[in-house]
Amino acid sequence: MPHLTRHIFICTNVRKPEDPKGCCTARGGDAVRDLFKQLVHERGLKSKVRANAAGCLDQCAHGAVVLIYPEQIWYGHVTPADVPEILERTVIEGKVIDRLLLTDQPHLAGLPRA
Repeated sequence: MPHLTRHIFICTNVRKPEDPKGCCTARGGDAVRDLFKQLVHERGLKSKVRANAAGCLDQCAHGAVVLIYPEQIWYGHVTPADVPEILERTVIEGKVIDRLLLTDQPHLAGLPRA
């Protein structure tokens, strides 16, 4: 059983187009997930990092949403263009990217910033 250093959850929830909450899939969640999986594989990180599709993370208005454990870092409005930076800065270096953070996350106060 591999010991994971980070687990990345990418919301790929699907809602009907008329749903006022919207959904992460309509905002690029699938493309974000696919790129995370690709880059984790290309960087040889599969034994330490997992990138998985997640169901609804209840942050629909902020999609596409990415949640990174064990720190519980919530990123919102993530696009495929953000994925390489998240992988490098947060997943590998352990730094928080403030511009992508969802709302106030006081539990992250002591973590280094990218």
